[in-house]
Amino acid sequence: MLSDKPFEVPPYLLDRIEGTDRVRMAIAGADHPIALESARQGADAGIIEPVLVGDADVIRAAARDIDWDVKAYAIVDAVGEERAPAAAVALAKSGEVSSIMKGHLHTDTLMQAVVNREHGLRTARRLSHVFHMTIPDNDRVLMITDGAVNVQPDLDTKIDIINNAVEMAHTLGNPNPKVALLSGTESVLPAMPSSVDAAKAVKRANAGEVKNATVDGPFAFDNALSPEAAELKGMDSPVAGQADILVVPNIETGNSLFKMMVYFLSGLAAGVVLGATVPIVLTSRADPPEARFAATAIAAMVAEANT
Repeated sequence: MLSDKPFEVPPYLLDRIEGTDRVRMAIAGADHPIALESARQGADAGIIEPVLVGDADVIRAAARDIDWDVKAYAIVDAVGEERAPAAAVALAKSGEVSSIMKGHLHTDTLMQAVVNREHGLRTARRLSHVFHMTIPDNDRVLMITDGAVNVQPDLDTKIDIINNAVEMAHTLGNPNPKVALLSGTESVLPAMPSSVDAAKAVKRANAGEVKNATVDGPFAFDNALSPEAAELKGMDSPVAGQADILVVPNIETGNSLFKMMVYFLSGLAAGVVLGATVPIVLTSRADPPEARFAATAIAAMVAEANT
């Protein structure tokens, strides 16, 4: 870590979840202390009613180890990397839960169950991942998409990526988010394909494929976030220097960008997958408790908005 500031759950999220109803959330792979701690955080805060999916005996033993009484919560006995995600997805498909949290599982195992054509949670829209980013002592919210699911998204996928993030922004109280399509330049250059794709995505978005958002690009990173940099470049755009959502050209850019914010600035990265029938919290053992809590709160609000 190059920043020693403590991680901080953004106060606006705490305000928005105040008084909301509990959301039933399946914890896929709950048979691990970190997964149980994440579930307990959300349950103790009144955000979720967890359904604990995994090896039932291990879940109960691990709960005792962390001194958490889980008698009030449903436990679904599903042992193994294949059975646990399949059981969690089945709960969502049947409507018994309205969100999922990844517990002690590999991400690809859970996502394979989610995208299964027969038994999964597909919709007409492509799945995508959003990192909800905040830094301590700063009210600005920045969403980075997609840094975890789509490796090299094509144009159709980018439109879905934009729409997923825009709808999440709406749920969190931003009625008209500013969306910047990132590239290495603010000019459309054939030698830089991401700039060409960005311009095409903007054209489609502004033709009506994205609602209630202001979409522009391509932008270099500085011109998307810094009003001063945008002014120096003479950029005339309502998004320039004011972006709420950054749409990255590929997974490497998004993954690197969010990690730089985490390790340089103590940025809080709350990751949620959207575009399925239910929102999915993607936790990591490396995530601080604050990030897991924030992601749980966001997914719960998205789930409530979808009902």
